[in-house]
Amino acid sequence: MRLKVQEAGLQDHIEVIKLDILDKYDVAVALSYDIDVLFSNAGIGESGPVFEIPLDLVRGNYETNVFAPLNLSQQFASKWIKAGKPGKIVFTSSMGGLFTPSGYGIYVSTKHALEAVAEALADELKPYNIKVQTVNPGAYLTGYNETMAENAFRWLDDEKNFTKRADMKANFDALLGTPQGRLDPEEMINAMIQIVPADTGKFRNVVPQFVEDMLKEHQLQAWENQI
Repeated sequence: MRLKVQEAGLQDHIEVIKLDILDKYDVAVALSYDIDVLFSNAGIGESGPVFEIPLDLVRGNYETNVFAPLNLSQQFASKWIKAGKPGKIVFTSSMGGLFTPSGYGIYVSTKHALEAVAEALADELKPYNIKVQTVNPGAYLTGYNETMAENAFRWLDDEKNFTKRADMKANFDALLGTPQGRLDPEEMINAMIQIVPADTGKFRNVVPQFVEDMLKEHQLQAWENQI
């Protein structure tokens, strides 16, 4: 990343630092910076059937996707409030924060949690002139979703698990093997460039539009779902 910044001739405008949000020393360094926008983008994804996934993987996914981002947000919000400064927090959520596809239940449950955290923060921090938004990408082809799908095969064992590896792979292929599961990430990058620094905008920002439309339809249909 540092080389990319130098190659673009932006070293006088962009400083690249290491930030592992699970590392309290990295977090302390980050908090020493005087920023007005926190773009909280860190995340990992665990996949596989919810009724069989090892709980240590579930806990780890929540630690990175929910607890650590909340900790960082709390500390920056506190810093801004004490200084009497406005600020903004933007969380990278997901289309998965608004629906739950089979095989991705644990990962998207972390994004559901992040949606709730962000919505509460948006209301609680409004009196302090601190704004909160989410960005909710669709299935963009960055390698993230593919890597997440592969993670299940670290532990899925045909001799031990009810869910068979071939069936799980077929499920992932059905979700990610279509054009709708392999979108050009340039679209999302361009959207975030507009959304993240803006002083106004929607709380939730789903991209692309057809995914927003699908999610709205899914949420309405959920009221009629039968067991």
